[in-house]
Amino acid sequence: MATQTRITIIGAGFGGLSAVREIRRRDAQVEITLIAPSAELHYLPGTIWIPSGLRSREQLVVPLANFFKRMRVAHVVAEVTGLSEGGRVVQTTAGEVCNDALLIASGGRFIKKLAGIEYAITPCEGISAAERIRDRLKTMSGGTIACGFASNPAEPSAVRGGPMFEFLFGIDEQLRREGRRDQFEMVFFNPSKEPGNRLGAKAVQHLLSEMLRRNIRPQLGHKLVRFESDRVVTEGGEFKADLILFMPGMTGNAWFDQTQLARSPGGLLQADEQCRVVGTEHVYVVGDSGSFPGPDWMPKQAHMADLQAAAAAENLLACLQGHTPVATFKVELLCIIDAIDHGTLVWRTPKRNVILPPMRLFHWVKRWFEHAYLKKYR
Repeated sequence: MATQTRITIIGAGFGGLSAVREIRRRDAQVEITLIAPSAELHYLPGTIWIPSGLRSREQLVVPLANFFKRMRVAHVVAEVTGLSEGGRVVQTTAGEVCNDALLIASGGRFIKKLAGIEYAITPCEGISAAERIRDRLKTMSGGTIACGFASNPAEPSAVRGGPMFEFLFGIDEQLRREGRRDQFEMVFFNPSKEPGNRLGAKAVQHLLSEMLRRNIRPQLGHKLVRFESDRVVTEGGEFKADLILFMPGMTGNAWFDQTQLARSPGGLLQADEQCRVVGTEHVYVVGDSGSFPGPDWMPKQAHMADLQAAAAAENLLACLQGHTPVATFKVELLCIIDAIDHGTLVWRTPKRNVILPPMRLFHWVKRWFEHAYLKKYR
């Protein structure tokens, strides 16, 4: 392959950085340009430990300058605003970036249309959101904490509910450690009667049983109407809430609207089994930005983005060499639902669904994985 071949990657999250490693592992000469607002990886899975003080911002923000240097990546510090010429030109706030192939890993966008959503904190928006939760808990002497999530009605799979169970159980555990749990009521709310069903039927039963054991009151099966400063209102009634943690469904980035790329019903980029954006040439998508063929429980999580990045990198390079892309990705849900000092392991594939009960071991496995994962970029 000629050394002047140019690949552009949009995004410095899990999918984008995995794509860098996978491309460079297969081709030492191709030019890689990555567009992102900053040369930092924010390890969002670790934000569940910020309220309890187990993690801080400094531990979860990884500078990427050395990684980019090792991988010989040119970093364009900018926001993407659109595409032209079938994806061969990326418009950014720093000017145009041209490419021979494009990989989009810019993540998703939370749907903030629910009335009163400004009264809620959305944990997965980033480290700052987790810090707000930490600071609010410090100032509260009691009250009701409401924690819940919803999906994209047009694309139910565009949801990130797993972390909400971790915040729910983690805060419960934290308050117990502080000797304050009896001063708080905790409520979990969800429009579905089976929250977490993408984890599998066994997981749903475990989660509901865990709520019962922890004296967390479920409010299930009612569509959300609005939030107010001190309550959650649903079609089935309302309940008091002094602190609301809410994860809305996800859709595509705003800049997708300034492109001709195929979109899914929920507003994500429509991909085929090879991670190629449908109807394009040399344009691929991985992670939360895309809508992929497969089971309806396909997760929106870093592990899935990594698996898609490997397939996309192989296919993208094959296309540039004139070959037909054939690589596909494994669909696998693998997570540890953590509660500060122990965790529950959930594993799901098209053929298996395994859930292992809470163990301290799994908490330490999750911490070890964080260390091993970030070591690649430090």
